[in-house]
Amino acid sequence: MKKRYIKHIVLLILVSAVSASCEKGFLDKAPDEDLTIDDVFAERQYAERFLTATYNYLPTEIDFAEIPGRNPFVGASDDMEMSWLNRFSHRMNGGTWGPNDVPGNEHWSIPYQAIRRLNLFTENITHTPMDEQVKRTWVGEAEFLKGFFHFLLVRLYGPVPIVDHSFQPNDDFSLLKRNTLTECINYIAGRCDEAVELLPMTVPAASKGRATAAAALALKSRALLYAASPLFNGNPDYADFVDSEGTKLFPSYDGQLWQRAADAAKASIERSEAAGYRLYRAAGNDPVQNYQQIFTERHNQEILFARNLGVHSWQEMGGAPNSEGGWSGLCPLQRLVDAYEMADGSTPITGYESNGQPIINTVSGYQETGYANEAHPSGYYPAGIRNMYANREPRFYATVNYNGAMWRGRQLEFWNSGAEGKSKGGTELYSVTGYLLRKFMDENNVNIREGRFVLKTWVYFRLAEQYLNYAEALNETQGPVEAVYTHVNAVRDRSGLPGLPTGLSKEEMRERIRHERRIELSFETHRYFDTRRWLIAEKTNKIDLYGMNIHVGNSLKDDEFYQRTYLKSRVFEKKHYLWPIDQNTINVSPLVVQNPFW
Repeated sequence: MKKRYIKHIVLLILVSAVSASCEKGFLDKAPDEDLTIDDVFAERQYAERFLTATYNYLPTEIDFAEIPGRNPFVGASDDMEMSWLNRFSHRMNGGTWGPNDVPGNEHWSIPYQAIRRLNLFTENITHTPMDEQVKRTWVGEAEFLKGFFHFLLVRLYGPVPIVDHSFQPNDDFSLLKRNTLTECINYIAGRCDEAVELLPMTVPAASKGRATAAAALALKSRALLYAASPLFNGNPDYADFVDSEGTKLFPSYDGQLWQRAADAAKASIERSEAAGYRLYRAAGNDPVQNYQQIFTERHNQEILFARNLGVHSWQEMGGAPNSEGGWSGLCPLQRLVDAYEMADGSTPITGYESNGQPIINTVSGYQETGYANEAHPSGYYPAGIRNMYANREPRFYATVNYNGAMWRGRQLEFWNSGAEGKSKGGTELYSVTGYLLRKFMDENNVNIREGRFVLKTWVYFRLAEQYLNYAEALNETQGPVEAVYTHVNAVRDRSGLPGLPTGLSKEEMRERIRHERRIELSFETHRYFDTRRWLIAEKTNKIDLYGMNIHVGNSLKDDEFYQRTYLKSRVFEKKHYLWPIDQNTINVSPLVVQNPFW
């Protein structure tokens, strides 16, 4: 057998982000450098580490603003704006990017590198002397990861080349071409089905972070939901998009895809709950803590698949105000703040005037002016805050830090001369919208000035998403039947909101579900892809941005600060529904045709 060398394997395996304990776990030890494939799979311990190291290729979606563009999608959605200027999401929002300068390494090359390793693993693990049941489990992990990395490609580029075997350096890459979207989705679903047969539904605490059947069921649910959605299902803009041989890459509309997605989501929910997964609730069932702690209680009962990141400081630093040593960079948009419901479930703002001013639903009790006379009875906010932040739904208080909010024992001051204000933040260390991200942050166990951080995970799949996947797909195929209400209302009830009104039409329920996804899944890398798969990004992303007037204000009750103020405009064109493929990739593989309109 020709020997193939694995270069830099030590560097890959020493990265400990996937380890179950994030201190000592299954990535701690590494084989010697320059082991051949034959050497790696001759011994059980080396084969395991080869598979385990592949988890390090999972995207670091917790890094919203890293310059390589690891996760520009949150900042390029209508969830957030970044304070820092040199970030790829700004270029996406301004339309100043294309095939010659897209960060293709992060989103094209790295997934394919991972897929190659996984193919090498499944092609060679048969030769490893070890327990056959353990071997089956490892193969199940590899099949899930193959499906996941292919899905990461499909959600961004649409149809991509399916790589189901390991390429060698002397292979002719000029013959590589894109498979059809249907082939891609079926391949991903097939990998999930294979993984479900081989993997357990849960793993012991020491193995948290490894793939399970629950993760595979969740991936299949999401992939089939995307396949059924308007972007990929009968999109007229892509009807004539063909490869170099004239093969149509996108399918005609098929209404049965919604039923297939509903069935997959239902299976995910039923099997996960049978294995003990639940919508998370805090010990005291407080609605704010119910939501907040999903992201601070690592690997809790709602989490279906998450990546361990060790003592990871980036997100805590990015969301923390400059007054406590943070970077004040992760800034929720005013439009998202407006989207949160009132405590009774009513809608506070129904739209906007041409000058960006809100159209207020007076029946909701929402007030844009004045200040709260009393604190919230459960302590969600203190007296004296602006009325626009009072009496909002619990998820708002778990997600957004606003002017006057209590945070780490003190009241935040976003007005210009305040502790968090623009006048104190130098060039970039201040919120550009008058808000900072609170979701994901650990208020009690992190002290930035002392350099004290905590173990972090990034959640890829959780049960609440599966509830909303099921509700959306079922509504599209059967209308707002009882099961649709049941699953949306369960998510709302966990966060202290009343159920949806009865008697909604299919179209009304569709809008309610889309709203629920926007709030429940905010900042979790869903909104960018949801607005694209629904074909509504031309409305949600081609917008003028507004925030509070951060340029003025000398006190909490300075009315000038609370004037909605224009920040900038964003650009969105039809070509932006899919990412461009890096031109260097096309130069090497000319049969890989560029995406439409680029």
